[in-house]
Amino acid sequence: MIRLEKISKIFNEGTPDENQAITDVDLHVKEGDFITIIGSNGAGKTTLFNLISGNLLPSEGRILVNDIDITKVPEYKRAKYIGRIFQDPMMGTASNMSLEDNMMVCYRKGFKGLKISLNNQMREFFKEKLVRLDMGLEDRLKENVLRLSGGQRQALTLLMMVLSEPDLILLDEHTAALDPKNARLILKLTREYIEEYKLTTMMVTHNMAQAIEFGNRIIMMDKGEIILDISGEEKKKLTVEKLVDKFHKIRHQELQNDEVLLS
Repeated sequence: MIRLEKISKIFNEGTPDENQAITDVDLHVKEGDFITIIGSNGAGKTTLFNLISGNLLPSEGRILVNDIDITKVPEYKRAKYIGRIFQDPMMGTASNMSLEDNMMVCYRKGFKGLKISLNNQMREFFKEKLVRLDMGLEDRLKENVLRLSGGQRQALTLLMMVLSEPDLILLDEHTAALDPKNARLILKLTREYIEEYKLTTMMVTHNMAQAIEFGNRIIMMDKGEIILDISGEEKKKLTVEKLVDKFHKIRHQELQNDEVLLS
């Protein structure tokens, strides 16, 4: 579905501050994959997402979606088929718009070329979808989303993402800024939506146990490289200890002492 071929990203190239953030990454994301991505700070996880989404252009290499080269396609055009949820719950919704208007904007993305208006029938459809969140948002359609909590806004962002029917979803530590209760709820909804709608998903997490628990495939990054790509039965048998041991055997050094990563 999406393929990265020999992708590299160098910041401040040719200057004393030159930084090789991504190096010769090859990655094939197949339709229906749910890939979790793990790595310490500075491993290149967010830069990888920025390259896939079009927020950054690679220094070298190609990015293809369904065999179409999108390497130089700008972010706003990729947004039609690549959705992204960030760590900050405030980034996924428009604060100056009502809940129903936010949902309508995203919903229209899933119906390219069709004119769909916000009417009572559409409001009932939105209410039906919001009931599943179990947050009472179905009764607050006309409220400005600025009045919602962080957990409510992130749940709403996730729902809107699903309704827009993207080809690929990028989840960039989308529960990291939430309290434990809301984080568990968002992860539960994430798993349910991905399975129900058969969404192709990549999820960055700092929590190694979480990365092992979710998805059909796990990738570990370090210093801008993909050093592990595990799926199938091997992934099912993974433990945090085994993953740490694999890192040690590849890099011949201890994994960064990060309590969150190792939890």
